Amino acid sequence: MILLQIPERRDAADVVAIGLIGTELQLHEVSTTVLPVAAAEACAQYVSAEQPDSEAGALHTVTLPGAVPATVLIAGLGDGGPDDLRVAAVALGRRIERLPESRSVCVAIDAPSPQQSRALAEGLVLGGYQYSLASDASEPLHQIDLVGNLDRAGLTAGDEAADAAGWARDLGNTPANDLTPARLGELAEQQLTPAGCKVTVYDPAWLADQGFGGMLAVGGGAAAGPRLIEASYRPRRKSGTPRLPHVVLVGKGITFDSGGLNLKPAEGMRNMHTDMCGGAAVLGAIQYAAMQKLPITVTALVPAAENAVSGTAMRPSDVITHYSGRTTEVGNTDAEGRLVLADAIGYAVSRLKPDVLIDIATLTGAMRIALGTETAGYFANDDDLAGRLEAAAAETGEPIWRMPLEHRYAKQLKSPVADARNNPGIPGAITAALFLQPFVGELPWAHLDIAGPARAAEDGPLLCRGATGFGTRLLARYLEATAGVL
Repeated sequence: MILLQIPERRDAADVVAIGLIGTELQLHEVSTTVLPVAAAEACAQYVSAEQPDSEAGALHTVTLPGAVPATVLIAGLGDGGPDDLRVAAVALGRRIERLPESRSVCVAIDAPSPQQSRALAEGLVLGGYQYSLASDASEPLHQIDLVGNLDRAGLTAGDEAADAAGWARDLGNTPANDLTPARLGELAEQQLTPAGCKVTVYDPAWLADQGFGGMLAVGGGAAAGPRLIEASYRPRRKSGTPRLPHVVLVGKGITFDSGGLNLKPAEGMRNMHTDMCGGAAVLGAIQYAAMQKLPITVTALVPAAENAVSGTAMRPSDVITHYSGRTTEVGNTDAEGRLVLADAIGYAVSRLKPDVLIDIATLTGAMRIALGTETAGYFANDDDLAGRLEAAAAETGEPIWRMPLEHRYAKQLKSPVADARNNPGIPGAITAALFLQPFVGELPWAHLDIAGPARAAEDGPLLCRGATGFGTRLLARYLEATAGVL
């Protein structure tokens, strides 16, 4: 775990990190109390002799026996822009996380613009993330002093965005035996209430009374019943000021997906405790909005359920009635995510009256096949919303690619007994989006399918092994921009 601070005094540290752009060490803002002249000269000689790689994320170690600092980490910063700074800081955070807790650390890297400082803070905190339930696991606390030309507001924003993404990672990594739908609701209440959100968790009796047929069908086979988690952030507004925009974020919250009676193969089931990463992302995003006190109204909805196998599980050929009154013929019980999203979207449109709705889900294997494991696909019925999301994706390093809402495939959703069927076939990601669209109506809407980057088999330049928290920072930045905060 990494804690960032800007010290009042620049005391000597055991480990100092400095930047490298091209062949030039970034030493001009470093105090001699942090990196003495002799240490700076040793680093310059190393660069001259070894010509180390300055690509973002490259790390080089200069050891100074008997000196303070004893170790200098030279970090390649690429071009020094926000994207490369974020990648470099992740690499640094990972290296620092492996240091003994007793070592004092100073990062002396200039990040003068708000965007650069945000990227630096995000990367360091994200790089320090780890999750383990091993009996001998520990989470050492590394306090990092930041020195250089920095923007304090940018550092705070980056720190809080990374904290939100880290919480989303924690939720996604938690095993399903510890994270039932009810427990997810409890954790949301514990985390978000102190941040300034109101959290309500609706139980199966309420869902039945209100007609959430999709959630009840999907969760009907599990011992742990479904829950609808509603978190709202309402900033104070001065009398006479314009109404604030209201954005609803809906995140799929399937805490474990066995596939239901259309059972997944064993290997396909292995990581299905992460099938609620969309829900984790929207909870993280609303936490960020509340912590930053953004001038925007936000509601996060997480339809949470466990898709299990039992005598009460939904069956192929069942017909369910959603909150909106639309009916769906169940053709495949493993296409369950769209069923719970449909209920939550219908509820949001009818009851919450938002200006914009964005849903995010690990929805289709087809999207993973189309775009791989580092890029999410998205669909939008509004070009302005699409542009804002792409801008947020570019600024946060969480790439997305717009896919077509191609309505000629809509005929594949037809059912002889219901308004639609939930397994309309290929192209799977497109037909899944088309299934959701009628529940939205004319409201500006985007659907993010994060099946690829929501989970990772190993660490990457930004993503971490396990649940990655993908989408949290993207949505947080979208909310900032929509609120007019740069």
